[in-house]
Amino acid sequence: MVKICCIGAGYVGGPTMAVIAHKCPAIEVVVVDISVARIAAWNSDQLPIYEPGLDDVVKSCRCKNLFFSTDIEKHVSEADIIFVSVNTPTKTRGLGAGKAADLTYWESAARMIADVAKSDKIVVEKSTVPVKTAEAIEKILMHNSKGINFQILSNPEFLAEGTAIEDLFKPDRVLIGGRETPEGQKAVQALKSVYAHWVPEDRILTTNLWSAELSKLAANAFLAQRISSVNAMSALCEATGADVAEVAYAVGKDTRIGPKFLNASVGFGGSCFQKDILNLVYICECNGLPEVANYWKQVIKINDYQKSRFVNRVVSSMFNTVAGKKIAILGFAFKKDTGDTRETPAIDVCKGLLGDKANVSIYDPQVTEEQIQRDLSMNKFDWDHPIHLQPMSPTAVKQVGVVWDAYEATKGAHGVCILTEWDEFKELDYQRIYDNMQKPAFVFDGRNIVDVEKLRKMGFIVYSIGKPLDAWLKDLPAVA
Repeated sequence: MVKICCIGAGYVGGPTMAVIAHKCPAIEVVVVDISVARIAAWNSDQLPIYEPGLDDVVKSCRCKNLFFSTDIEKHVSEADIIFVSVNTPTKTRGLGAGKAADLTYWESAARMIADVAKSDKIVVEKSTVPVKTAEAIEKILMHNSKGINFQILSNPEFLAEGTAIEDLFKPDRVLIGGRETPEGQKAVQALKSVYAHWVPEDRILTTNLWSAELSKLAANAFLAQRISSVNAMSALCEATGADVAEVAYAVGKDTRIGPKFLNASVGFGGSCFQKDILNLVYICECNGLPEVANYWKQVIKINDYQKSRFVNRVVSSMFNTVAGKKIAILGFAFKKDTGDTRETPAIDVCKGLLGDKANVSIYDPQVTEEQIQRDLSMNKFDWDHPIHLQPMSPTAVKQVGVVWDAYEATKGAHGVCILTEWDEFKELDYQRIYDNMQKPAFVFDGRNIVDVEKLRKMGFIVYSIGKPLDAWLKDLPAVA
């Protein structure tokens, strides 16, 4: 029986291993993590992450051939294939601070594998790592190998949160990179045969190690670039009276471009886009390619510009001050159908409003108050460290209230900011919301999900990203 062990029970490790166990009943899969609380959650009825379909998959094979454990060394030493899916945060100090990936957790995982291994192992990079990480990991393993053979593979994940289970069941492609040696190719085949249980052969791509590592960074950079491209257009649309939805639709009809990832919004979030582009920028700089580095930097600059532009619109519309005013925030997760708040644009928008002394009332169907308070009081990049290494119970931000109902959030508010495109926000009774708000009542739609004309008829002053401006906003400066 092939034994697989995955180090790291987070957003990548948990769902990926659950699906492998589900699709390969003959393989024993163990997910290990240093966090006792996280493993306890994976073994309970309340899983630590929300992902449509994940519950059913985990419960179908948990305790049969899928196990969650904190006994890391035992399971690593018994496994044939070890997936490593630990945090790779952006460095906050030292060489490459603010851009380079911090490989501390990766290195300690590699040293531990070398320490406890008693038989040959295939070690698979699952976390997003910078190009040439495999080489560093290989050196650590080889220098501590005690005669054991290790093969390193890169098998980047291309999951989208909210559709992760579907993505794992029917991937566009599975990418496996390995050394171009007979042993390396044998290891590639071993991993390929796991995925071949349910993924068609032509969708399993094999490359060399560096191509696989770089493909992940490149894919995320291209996706983020599309969002920044349409967001840049949204600013021009507002200035000229064009409608960004119409422009994006017309552009997306070109089959060479296609319609996906062309929705203008308050900005992209998520754990990978910004981190991977910063990483790409750093690698370009280290390889003497400043022009390429500057090109990719622009994608993040536009994203930051979009968030500050949104805050400026809110403040300038409301007589240039939001001090002491209640502002409702609908949605805090970085996108719908996930409870994930990593790098969500809501953090920067809320911080911008709080900086102007607003009172913020937040509602999100999947995000807890503790998480929101943690996000608003943490420093940039702190989120990407294991929870026991994050700052302890941060001080709550006083002007922030978290409620469990959209009507409660908007009651008595001067303005409503929609920051996540949850389906339920399209179905709200906006007349009821209008009746219970201070007047003039503002809606700032950061996801273009409301019917602008309908809301204006009710009496709302509506700002929708990239749409022709409300008469109220036309004479106001776009930048406060």
